[in-house]
Amino acid sequence: MKVTEHFDKAQGKTLISFEILPPLKGGSVEAIFNALDPLMEFKPPFIDVTYHREEFLYKRRPSGYYEKIAIRKRPGTVGICASIMHRYGIDAVPHLICGGFTKEETENALIDLNFLNINNVLALRGDARPFEKKFSPEKEGHNYAIDLVGQISDMNTGNYLDPNIENGQKTDFCIGIAGYPEKHFESPNIETDLHFTKEKVKAGADYIVTQMFFDNEKFKSYIKHCRDFGIDVPIVPGLKPLTKRYQLSALPRRFFVNLPTEFVKELEKAKTDEALKEVGIEWCIHQSKELKAMGAPCLHYYTMGDSNTIKRIAEAVY
Repeated sequence: MKVTEHFDKAQGKTLISFEILPPLKGGSVEAIFNALDPLMEFKPPFIDVTYHREEFLYKRRPSGYYEKIAIRKRPGTVGICASIMHRYGIDAVPHLICGGFTKEETENALIDLNFLNINNVLALRGDARPFEKKFSPEKEGHNYAIDLVGQISDMNTGNYLDPNIENGQKTDFCIGIAGYPEKHFESPNIETDLHFTKEKVKAGADYIVTQMFFDNEKFKSYIKHCRDFGIDVPIVPGLKPLTKRYQLSALPRRFFVNLPTEFVKELEKAKTDEALKEVGIEWCIHQSKELKAMGAPCLHYYTMGDSNTIKRIAEAVY
């Protein structure tokens, strides 16, 4: 079932969903199941699985020169999605990214997903590599998420990259995209950000999942801005609890989000790591209850490998 169909079927009830990371290369899918098993009591209709671009290592050769080697630390997104659907009987939403993939590789991945009856995808540009100052696309790849959305939409109408393919099978993907309540860090202002979001919707996007945020007023404002701008697709708030002291600076730096003054004051009062974690959990519970009362179609939790904490939050909210 499509993500948007789940929203329609819920008839106003706020659903719950989770996002997981594939295990590091060499890891077992059992680690995924061990993380998800405790969360299944909340009956999520779908699970998101992230995709990661290649990274580079430099290996010194006997000659003294360094060889540049590309590796993918977290492969397996498509296989994990198939395993989740088989084990739990729920839908899986693989992330597709521009970075590190050619258009041909993207098309082949979409064909595999279609064969597996996976008909939901989240289309993202992806991040720049750690050593790059700005995003650099793969040669023959997409530069922007809107181009990726366009390719998926083309396949939904039976149009493939090879112009010689006639009467190609029409796929039926439901396409999600990212939204930024505090604007994308590369956008000069919220209006520009909303313009490009609307263009992605016009290109075929069916719903929006937001970047994490810690101030519900930012989300409320984002919803209003989107509706005023003519963006009428469902908007799902993305949530993550702050549970470690280093995240006070790391999350704003990494994800370009602000922490409310009241929240920071409470975190700074915490004298121990455990006390700080409790403050972060309680804040996320408060956010979740308020967003649920607002009628959000779904609360989407970024688990980041910490399913026990997410389970505590979900128990308090659902």
